[in-house]
Amino acid sequence: MLTHILQPDTQAILLLCASFGQNRQIEPQPLTLSEYNSLTDWLRENQMRPADLLESTAKEQLQKITINKLNPDRLLALLERGMMLSLAVEKWTNQGLWVLGRSDTNYPKRLKQRLRHSAPAILYGVGNIELLSLGGLAILGSRDVDDEILEYTRRVAQNIAVQGMQVISGGARGVDQAAMLGMLDAGGTSVGVLADSLTKAAVNSKYRSSIQEGRLTLVSSYGPEAGFNTGNAMGRNKYIYALADYALVVSSSFGKGGTWAGAVEALSKLQDIPVFARLDGAVSEGNQQLHKQGAKPFPAEPWNDSLKELLTKAVSLVESVQTEIESTTQNTVLDVHSQDIYQAVLPFILNHLQQPKDAKSLAECLDVRLSQMQDWLNRAVNEGKVRKINRPVAYIINQPTTQLSLL
Repeated sequence: MLTHILQPDTQAILLLCASFGQNRQIEPQPLTLSEYNSLTDWLRENQMRPADLLESTAKEQLQKITINKLNPDRLLALLERGMMLSLAVEKWTNQGLWVLGRSDTNYPKRLKQRLRHSAPAILYGVGNIELLSLGGLAILGSRDVDDEILEYTRRVAQNIAVQGMQVISGGARGVDQAAMLGMLDAGGTSVGVLADSLTKAAVNSKYRSSIQEGRLTLVSSYGPEAGFNTGNAMGRNKYIYALADYALVVSSSFGKGGTWAGAVEALSKLQDIPVFARLDGAVSEGNQQLHKQGAKPFPAEPWNDSLKELLTKAVSLVESVQTEIESTTQNTVLDVHSQDIYQAVLPFILNHLQQPKDAKSLAECLDVRLSQMQDWLNRAVNEGKVRKINRPVAYIINQPTTQLSLL
């Protein structure tokens, strides 16, 4: 889909936030996302939309702004870049690209609902816009991995392709590209959220036919000609997760790199998106640590059922565990002894302790108070059902009691 005529709101957002290929040292500097969000707050307070800034009365209105970093003269200078906007839009259109502002009706609702002010002000893209609303499995991993991991990634993508589920990934070398190409080779659809060089990727021979067939969409929150930047690569991770229904981390380093940072961010801030980690085969230390932080074990091969069904069951199982615990706690009246509650939730605790986990992480997983979880863990240790590990302090199920797990 090509957009020759931009909506007035989108025109205003581009004028305020896009660089149009300018050197970053040239004034005026486009607004950062944080600055743009401050401006949108001001617009709402004054019952205005971005398009209103294109009106002749905008200069008078903007002089009333008293927000730090939002100098009225800077805003006016940005809004006066109409010729640069026209030339850029013509160039992008000729390259088959389209542009969505955060106020556009086609802008992915998942991004706005899940990220709110962290949703990008502008999305540049090529391909079928409708794919941005279909969800799917986000597949992420390190750039430098061995052939076994790449082949595993392709098997995952091909399995879910048969079920009509799409892949969302970052398009980077390694796991990301293996996931996208594995999906496309199987006849499925995919969304690539790029951190750089959208115009180059749009004409890449690996992607061109799939884009033309409407099976691949590439998007970026950065200018279409933007070069690689580590900060941009980190920043776009949350968009990959937010567009998905589920996420799989195939392989991650521990404590460093974009895959690790993105997964940790998703686990802490995007809790409605189930994050899975591969825990079978040669498991990376990063994946083991992500599991301790709340990532769920990805279904192990062989996948006798479809992965789509297995993921749905896995999430439902976790939700039912949490619901059962909440129900047990909420329905317990004052005359019920804590011993009864402990016996009811013990199987759920043991299930989460197949791998070492600290009390705080376990309390968050089961949605109970830390003090209550600590009491239960102390009792389980005293009974020999759970073993305490020091440095750092964590808990793990005693092997003889593994048969108690409900799952």
